[in-house]
This record gives sequence, structure tokens and C-alpha cells, in this order.
Amino acid sequence: MNQLADLKLKALAIGSLPHNNLDDAMSLVKKDFSEIPFFPQLANINKNEDMIIQVLEGLPSFLPYNPENFVLDVESEIFMEGLEEFFTDYEEIVSGENVEKLEKYGFSKDFSSSFPVFEKIISDTKPIYAKGQIVGPFTLATTLTDNNGKAVVYDETLRDIIVKLLCLKALWQINRIKGANSDTVPIIFMDEPSISQLGTSAYLTINEYDVSSMIREVSDFIKDNGGVSAIHCCGKCDWVVPIAAEVNIINFDAYAYSEHFALFNSIIDKNFLQKGGKIAWGLVPTLDSDALNSITIDELLIRFDNCVKNLTKRGIDEKLIIENSLVTSSCGAGSLTIELAERAMDLVNELSQRLRKRF
Repeated sequence: MNQLADLKLKALAIGSLPHNNLDDAMSLVKKDFSEIPFFPQLANINKNEDMIIQVLEGLPSFLPYNPENFVLDVESEIFMEGLEEFFTDYEEIVSGENVEKLEKYGFSKDFSSSFPVFEKIISDTKPIYAKGQIVGPFTLATTLTDNNGKAVVYDETLRDIIVKLLCLKALWQINRIKGANSDTVPIIFMDEPSISQLGTSAYLTINEYDVSSMIREVSDFIKDNGGVSAIHCCGKCDWVVPIAAEVNIINFDAYAYSEHFALFNSIIDKNFLQKGGKIAWGLVPTLDSDALNSITIDELLIRFDNCVKNLTKRGIDEKLIIENSLVTSSCGAGSLTIELAERAMDLVNELSQRLRKRF
């Protein structure tokens, strides 16, 4: 079975919504993303649903935490004991020796209010696909620090913990989605905003190969366990990094950066699209409230055409692009008003419908 065969021009959501009422948020999911439902991060209901905080359950020595600092207490005895337990758990889970331990590394109700409703939607509607998400390994490893304020990405052992923790978070979601409906294909997104900063003064000493290897380890783990791997970056990214990691889907802010994306035309063509990769065009501008408030569906259709032309004029086959395209918003909608967020999700859905009728 080709897990990516039925994704052409489908609508995907990113992660967050601004709603403070769970029923309202999930009604929006059911309305606009019935083909690929997702569980939104609802930080206005619980701060633990913040993109970073949500994945930290089960991380040795981190909880209780100070979300202002994101410090791993690597000098504590608790950390050393927790470290040994974590690696033991990981080996027992991935070997199948003790899969029950995976529950320790999932999302409790205190960290995702929407996940149980998401599971019920999958069970009731049996969609072909369902979308989950984790923060990307590089973004998490550059956000967390040790006791001396040094980002954990610079420590090989701590970096390994981050990668393996995120693998377990992804596996838990895959298993829960499959448990809700065995035929639904899980799509697991890695939110990687920090890779847009590679090459800047903040990360001059970080090897791009190491970053790509971190992403690839999580991506391969997702694919090896029956999922589709995807990456989202809403900044001006060096797309060599995620393409080298062999993720299945690349998602970016196509509203702002489609011309920059097209500069990587050669590897996009030969190393990605021709190998079955999918481009999720983030065309609905959730990062620009004024633009979102005024943009029309006809303008979005023109923007999609321009995105495609940016690649075709550089020699990439139009049919190859269209067959391997999806549509999304440029980023999550959690910072918007509820009214604008709902407008954005409606536009993503309508854009998908209009493009599918045309093609």
C-alpha cells in the first residue's frame, strides 16, 4: 500500500487554535478537516498545550518545571536515576518487550484536552488519514538548557534523549490513531521553527548534518512504525536539511516564502518530488492578521498558481508538482482571534476543494 497515494490537494491543519472551549474547537476540526482530522493544541484552555511544554511529560528531571526557563537539571541525582530508567524504558518499548510502558510517554489529559475527542472522531468517521504532531528535535534541543544555560543540542547524550523522547511521543500517537481505526494512516508533523535560524550567529557552530540526522532519526522511526513523517517550518529555511532527512511531507509559509523555496528547485525535483515527497503549501496567511482578514479565495488560487510557476519555470514538471501538493495555513492559528482562526481554517478547506475540482 502506498500510504501517500490519496493526499493530492487535501487540506491539512498545522497545530494550534485559540479557542477556550473544547467543543467549539473540535467542531471546527470536524467541519473543515473531516478527511484529515487533527488534535489542536489549545493553550488558552491549558498552558501545558504549548508546543514545547506539551512534549515534556516523561522527560527525566524536568517536571515540575519552570516554563520560563526550560532547564534540565542534569546535575541532580534525580536526573541520573531518571536517565537510566528512560533508556531502559525506550529499549523495552521499541523491542516490544514491554509496550505498556509507552503510556508514560504519551499525552495525559493535562497536556492535551483534545486528544480523546480526536480519537473518537477517528473511530466514528474512519478517515483515511489523521494528523498528529510533536515539536521537532532541533527546536526542542535548542530550547531546553542545562544548569549552566547551555542548549542541550550541544551535548550528545542530552540530544539523544530528546530524539528518543520525541520518537516515543510519535509512537504513542501512531498507536492511538491505529487503535481508533486500524486502517487510518497517521501523519506525524514535526514543528521545526528553529531550523530557519541555521547559519545565523546563534547557531554558527552547529553542523547541518547533525541537525538533519536528528530529524531523520525521528522521521525514520515514524515511517518504520506505520506513519507518514512531515515537517513544518514557517521561516526562511535551508530546505536541504529536511530533504536530506527524507521526510515525506514538507510544509512551509508559502504565502511569504514561495520564491525562496523555489531556489532549491534542483533538490526539490530530484531528491524530493521524484522520490514521492509531498509539498504542503502554507498559503492561508495566519501570521499576518490584516492579510488574512482581507484575502479572498480567488486571490489564494492565484497565489497557488504562482507557487507552481515558481517551480515550473525552473524546470520541474507541473503535473509532478500538482500530484504531490497539499494545502495548509502558513502556520498555526493559536495567536489569532477565534473569528480569524475560523476564517483561516475555512479558507484552507475551501482552497482545497476548489483546487481538487480544477485538477
